[in-house]
Amino acid sequence: MASTDTKDIRVAQIGFRAQGLEHIRAIRQNIVALCDVDERVLHDQRALLRDTYRQPVDTYTDFRRLLERHDIDAVSIATPNHTHALIAIEAARAGKDVYVEKPVSHNIWEGRQLVAAARRFNRVIQSGTQSRSSTAVREAIRFVHSGSLGEIRLVTGTCYKPRMSIGKLEKPLAIPSTIDYELWCGPAAKVELYRPQLHYDWHWDFNTGNGDLGNQGIHQMDVARWFLGESTMAPSVFSVGGRLGYDDAGNTPNTQIVYHGYKKAPLIFEVRGLPRARRFQDKGWSTNMDSYRRSRVGLVVQCERGFVVVANYLAATAYDERGNTIKRWKADATDHHGGWLQAVAARDPKLLTAEIYEGHVSSALCHAGNISLRLGKGAPAAEIADQVAAIDPLANSVDRMMGHLRANEIDIDGRNVLTMGQWLDVDPSDEAFAGNDRANEFRTRDYRKPFVVPSLEQDLKGHSISAL
Repeated sequence: MASTDTKDIRVAQIGFRAQGLEHIRAIRQNIVALCDVDERVLHDQRALLRDTYRQPVDTYTDFRRLLERHDIDAVSIATPNHTHALIAIEAARAGKDVYVEKPVSHNIWEGRQLVAAARRFNRVIQSGTQSRSSTAVREAIRFVHSGSLGEIRLVTGTCYKPRMSIGKLEKPLAIPSTIDYELWCGPAAKVELYRPQLHYDWHWDFNTGNGDLGNQGIHQMDVARWFLGESTMAPSVFSVGGRLGYDDAGNTPNTQIVYHGYKKAPLIFEVRGLPRARRFQDKGWSTNMDSYRRSRVGLVVQCERGFVVVANYLAATAYDERGNTIKRWKADATDHHGGWLQAVAARDPKLLTAEIYEGHVSSALCHAGNISLRLGKGAPAAEIADQVAAIDPLANSVDRMMGHLRANEIDIDGRNVLTMGQWLDVDPSDEAFAGNDRANEFRTRDYRKPFVVPSLEQDLKGHSISAL
């Protein structure tokens, strides 16, 4: 690019049925091309830009053809999780800068390859964890890091978000003729689907998604790690939970606790998709979710002399030990895409608020929690309680989860409906699981040709994968 003005940056938007529409709103004036495997979605958005904004754009269904365009400077990616890393890596290889939605990867290994691609090809790659661009969150973190509340003792993230059954079909879903299912599957196994809806509900299938831990929870997991000042994965991880309350085509947990054993202070994350009691499953599910210490989809940072609640991307509040408000922070909005464009124009990834390494580590924390659970076994509540009894904050979290499930009339005592995951030791230097071959198999996947994520780590020649 000859100019350092952001208006001269030519961007292609890849994927925009849901979150990608927010991308288009944020950087519409920079968009010169659209790419989506669904021709109906593609043509509708092209017509909107043409008729409403008098903005002509080129269209593609195959991202590989788009990346052949030498006049496109950057791409913004909001496709399903299983294609994030592949498209971002190929874009970097093609000389494009990248904004990629969270989680930045579908598994730990491919996240490492994406970071390696940023380093090898010298690209500016931003993760879609927009809380990193929130002045309110940043100021709250500075307040805690200043020692105003003493040392951090525990960070608890919550994702109490209503998740109803996605249903189950007796016969395979008929894929609409407007969708290129070969491209939609990409690196994932191309299988018949038994859910009524192709779009969005891919989140709840491990073949393509990462459950609410990777969907919503990564935002809070990322801010939690930011508060803790941790730049790597935790040295140990454990998870417990399950998909409970209904039988549908999903296989990711709707109830889950993940424990990351950082040495400074533990990080616990809780997912609850069921309402606060069984009666609300029939009526009022969406408006009757649990909360924990003023946090529903947020974060509680417990310190020696008080705590901070990050209620959303734009607000945080500090309290003393008695729950009295000490300080509040609010922001009107974040300009996460705008900051990315400025870094692209300056050719300086250090200007990014969520450089790809940060997005990778936070994504990896989510993947590690899911790996622990997927390696687990069914166990009655009493056995699980005994397993975690020696770790007070985890025992408290598990006890509250069990109370929540009993309120939803789920028998967790007499039957092995809950899954108790494996305790896993992690080597943060290479993000592998010590002495557990099966867990390390889950670090990656079998890639479906030709949609294979390339191995690029060796190209760093001994340099730290985190180094900018």
